Amino acid sequence: MSDTPITFSHESGAQVSTLPEAFQQTVKIRPDAVALRTVGGTTSITWSQYARRVRTIASGLANLGVRQGDRVGIMLTNRPEFHLVDTACLHLGAVPFSIYNTSSPDQVGYLFGNAGNTVVVTEQVFVPVIAAATSDVKTVVVVDGSPDGAVSLADVEDSPAADFDFDAVWHAVQPTDLATLIYTSGTTGPPKGVEISHRNIIAELTALAEHVDVGFDDRIVSYLPAAHIADRVSAHAANLVRGIQITTVPDPREIAAALPDVHPTFFFGVPRVWQKIKAGIEAKLAEESSPVKAKLGAWALRTGAAAAKAQLAGRKPGAADALQHAVADKLVLSKVRGAIGMDQVTFAASGAAAIPPEVLEFFLGLGIPVLEVWGMSETTGVSTMTTAENLKIGTVGKPVHGVEVKIAEDGELLIRGPVVMEGYRGQPEKTAETIDADGWLATGDIAEVDADGNVTIVDRKKELIISESGKNMSPTNIENAMKAASSLIGQVVAIGDAKPYVSALVVLDPDAATARAHLHKLGDEDIATVSSHSAVIEEVTAAIRQGNGKLSRVEQIKRFAIVPAAWDPGGDELTPTMKLRRKPIADKYAERIDALYSGATSSGVVDLG
Repeated sequence: MSDTPITFSHESGAQVSTLPEAFQQTVKIRPDAVALRTVGGTTSITWSQYARRVRTIASGLANLGVRQGDRVGIMLTNRPEFHLVDTACLHLGAVPFSIYNTSSPDQVGYLFGNAGNTVVVTEQVFVPVIAAATSDVKTVVVVDGSPDGAVSLADVEDSPAADFDFDAVWHAVQPTDLATLIYTSGTTGPPKGVEISHRNIIAELTALAEHVDVGFDDRIVSYLPAAHIADRVSAHAANLVRGIQITTVPDPREIAAALPDVHPTFFFGVPRVWQKIKAGIEAKLAEESSPVKAKLGAWALRTGAAAAKAQLAGRKPGAADALQHAVADKLVLSKVRGAIGMDQVTFAASGAAAIPPEVLEFFLGLGIPVLEVWGMSETTGVSTMTTAENLKIGTVGKPVHGVEVKIAEDGELLIRGPVVMEGYRGQPEKTAETIDADGWLATGDIAEVDADGNVTIVDRKKELIISESGKNMSPTNIENAMKAASSLIGQVVAIGDAKPYVSALVVLDPDAATARAHLHKLGDEDIATVSSHSAVIEEVTAAIRQGNGKLSRVEQIKRFAIVPAAWDPGGDELTPTMKLRRKPIADKYAERIDALYSGATSSGVVDLG
């Protein structure tokens, strides 16, 4: 939170220090290039069109009374209008912020109460939720119509403020002004509003520029919620500052279908997305009716995996191995990359949660090196990352440029640098607890730093399992070992704090459960029905045993139970970004957890002995 000036060397040659300044420079470079689009190109907006819309929306919002520093709520799916509205707000010096579309009226009321916004921009489908929330919102702007009690975005654009000086207003925006609020997922309590300044975002993009060279010829898919720091920086801010083209995908479940349309050059996925793509490839191979093609595909994947292991071990392949890999790539691997739309990716990354090493090794074998990044909303996204030159699977790499790390006496990772947030909105005591007088931010993660400077995240400080015998264990490490063993396992919750052994709740992946329903001819695709089928229980049991094989004896799961229901992002068990809400889970499934530690094997409990 120092006052050191931070500027970004824009492609135009100018030094920019705010997002509006960067956007205006970007527009000048390729005004006729496509900046924003939807899948299939149904909607396509050039940079010059983008700039004109930003000007008219900003004037219309000013007419509604939006001024510098005012917060503007946004509740939208991933669509071009988000970028238009958010960028217009930034030019006003306002603070646009997004909330998760799964938010309940009570949650909406809490978030709007903390932000203090009187204007919200949304879609018709979310108007009832906003109307049911208790807040000070006076104006609801709807981008896809004009329902009763709301104003349409078109009407806003057609109603400019009198004597509005657009250029003077955006020139007045300062680097220390807030650019957005990111509300934390709230796994342990109400969300906190992370205040991110223009300076923070420019510093983040400056740090990433050392490893990520993107521009107008690059393409990204925006499918993660804009309420998440990852999409706001890697897609939205990178679009404004670097000129990367965005294709919006309103339903994240459609990402696999969108990739072949876009052929992105830059792709960021949370671990579950990478796991789903991997499972899809493996399912296609398993369904191959031609024995010759099936054997060829399996051989190619094995060959790629062997090449990946050699690369990770620092071994150069011999001439025969290199030739075999080249043949495998030409005949199969390159075609797989093309089929999934990832044949032109130059930068692929995973973040937001730990990813099983096996998944990273799989994609490396496929010819798609997936870098692992670590960061927080409080650090404006990426703080450490692996690179093509430092592909240390199992670590989250080294700090990016301008970021310092150190380990506190209790093992907690501390971060310092210009990417560190300004603070928590309206919570100075929480800010003081998190950032000390010297600018070090306490991340809440237990970590280790090796001799080369690579950071390894052990687990969340408050989530470590300490067994009855005093053994410290990482639940994430245990859970990832299980998820890596089978695509059928969607979620795992490792339990064992102050217990004699580790047990687990297992939740099936909905797509995989549907596939098993067809395989076993159940006639009923309901996940509860699938969860109780003997063959499914046997498959999960085999996967748990396989996962246990990668763990020390004390970490191994001794008993588990399959929860006969799906867990949805934003529900009781998962945050909108798919993080486990461990305390609510413990409360909701208390009886089931107690059964895992009862003397006799209870109904639904599988004892691995």
